[in-house]
Amino acid sequence: MNPFKFSDDNKRYHTLSYHNKHTYGRKVYKAVIDAGFTCPNIDGSKGKGGCIFCDGGSGYFTTACVSVAEQLKLEYERIRKKVPDASVIAYFQAHTNTYAPIYVLRKLYNEAVDFGVDGISVATRGDCINSEVVALLKEIKVPVTVELGLQSIHHKTAELINRGHTYDEFINGYRLLKESGIRVCVHIINGLPYETEDMMLKTAEVLGKLKPDGVKLHLLHVIEGTRLAKMYEQGEYKPLTKDEYVDITVKQLELLPPETVIERITGDGDKSKLIAPLWSMDKISVLGAIDVTQRERDSFQGKKYL
Repeated sequence: MNPFKFSDDNKRYHTLSYHNKHTYGRKVYKAVIDAGFTCPNIDGSKGKGGCIFCDGGSGYFTTACVSVAEQLKLEYERIRKKVPDASVIAYFQAHTNTYAPIYVLRKLYNEAVDFGVDGISVATRGDCINSEVVALLKEIKVPVTVELGLQSIHHKTAELINRGHTYDEFINGYRLLKESGIRVCVHIINGLPYETEDMMLKTAEVLGKLKPDGVKLHLLHVIEGTRLAKMYEQGEYKPLTKDEYVDITVKQLELLPPETVIERITGDGDKSKLIAPLWSMDKISVLGAIDVTQRERDSFQGKKYL
């Protein structure tokens, strides 16, 4: 018997499909948008080159050269071919999507709302959240989720990956959002250079105590053309094995509150540029291994959450 109640598909963690079904009443898909933003650790205000794993923004399959409305039109066509009555969320994904003047942000967000989306998701960083941004997000007439990249709570790791902000800055942005009633999903990455299992579990434990609305668990991918790729090629970085990733992820889920939605439990790298780990391309196998391991250990999300 499934010991976990936030799932309709026999999972032992709070699935995004369960959340969407009980929030929207139907299938939900994200329309991915590249609105042409940059980042503070790219443009020189806090650093240059971006994070060591960044190959130009996570939205590698988007088209930044056209408008938000044009991108949404293309995404609607893609999504509605699969599920004609799906709800669609505009996902401002590439780079830091609150890193611009307020009038620019308002124009771009409103363009998505006016197109008729059912919600907006904004990927950004804690140091790019302030009272003006929060006030703007609260103006939006559809449900809003802010996706905050944390990646790791550890200062040495943040410096090594050229994150360009501290954990304290993340916390300040996170609290501004939560105190304003805005839904927050936090990203963390497993397999960052030189992090031990204990360090990754500590990140999950500390994050769990913040009670985020959602969490995305990512595997670190080595992508062509990145500084991480150079580290890998020079023998300075060793990716996690599949067994290691599954083991760590299962343990992290135990440390997160049952109410937190697990919006992603592994990541998708650009397969045309992926150098390592190649096992990550078989996403179904990874998801299955997590399910099997949880059952074998009688493990479930929140089991060790205090």
